[in-house]
Amino acid sequence: MYSISGSAGDVLEDNPVGRLKVFVYDLPSKYNKRIIAKDPRCLNHMFAAEIFMHRFLLSSAVRTLNPEQADWFYAPVYTTCDLTHAGLPLPFKSPRMMRSAIQFLSRKWPFWNRTDGADHFFVVPHDFGACFHYQEEKAIERGILPLLRRATLVQTFGQKNHVCLKEGSITIPPYAPPQKMQAHLIPPDTPRSIFVYFRGLFYDNGNDPEGGYYARGARASLWENFKNNPLFDISTEHPTTYYEDMQRAVFCLCPLGWAPWSPRLVEAVVFGCIPVIIADDIVLPFADAIPWDEIGVFVNEEDVPRLDSILTSIPIDDILRKQRLLANPSMKQAMLFPQPAQPMDAFHQILNGLARKLPHSDSVYLKPGEKHLNWTAGPVADLKPWK
Repeated sequence: MYSISGSAGDVLEDNPVGRLKVFVYDLPSKYNKRIIAKDPRCLNHMFAAEIFMHRFLLSSAVRTLNPEQADWFYAPVYTTCDLTHAGLPLPFKSPRMMRSAIQFLSRKWPFWNRTDGADHFFVVPHDFGACFHYQEEKAIERGILPLLRRATLVQTFGQKNHVCLKEGSITIPPYAPPQKMQAHLIPPDTPRSIFVYFRGLFYDNGNDPEGGYYARGARASLWENFKNNPLFDISTEHPTTYYEDMQRAVFCLCPLGWAPWSPRLVEAVVFGCIPVIIADDIVLPFADAIPWDEIGVFVNEEDVPRLDSILTSIPIDDILRKQRLLANPSMKQAMLFPQPAQPMDAFHQILNGLARKLPHSDSVYLKPGEKHLNWTAGPVADLKPWK
């Protein structure tokens, strides 16, 4: 690994291939491939990492066909692919689907039962990971699906001291289509004439008509305070020049929505726009590899009304240093799930995360008669069969 000049951290370049073995369960297609065939839109939404991680592992050098050699076991369950007409994922069947898959693999193979899943990992890129709900209050009420409480979770959600972030989880970026972004690149020497840029919702009237939950009020505060500020190019309108505009901006706002993160974080890094992260206690993707403090600006949710003075007071030298770091190709690559995979990309960052958890401690393996998981725990509705 090497340090990027001027950073406080490293983008990990160590290659885990050769010291990591993953066994990929061959689950019935109803848990994965058949779902894609039914609704291919899942290949493009912000939760698609669960699909592309599966495809990556099938052809990766870390894959082993001998489960006795495996360090990790991976079950490809596409839990975010039940979409509304508008293309939004409905998480309500996900607990039953995941439970069904775990039941299947625990009956067919002996490996789950040796550890109650402690040497297994699952990609669960819902808004609140394996809590499987898009509203935080409901997600907290549900908690992480009981059967996943010993497994390692690879998830986009990350917030410190939160019910839905299990200790030891690997936090990843949301999926943003690499080819689509590549097609919108403009010359790197284009002047950054926009000071602050944001496109998105400020109020979610459909899901939060009273305005009490969405973005914990941070987006509403953005709009009310800065809709008429000439330094702020903010709107709900999503122009065809969205990607080009980000490349012309100095700062790109990345406020929380229903969850702390959004694909804007990926887009900002890829397009060299300094991400302004407004999400208290967020746990950012690959935080042990990407020097977020050096490339971004963090603003507390309660300080949104002072955002103009906060950003205008940042010294120009600090802005230029952040822009130089963002220009490093390794920084961008770590945020993307390209097909085919490329060195140092998000797939390999996940492998690095798994490799750093090895070797498993003796406590992973159960003694005869020992059990940790309660198969009937959780809401009664989750226990219904999934088809």
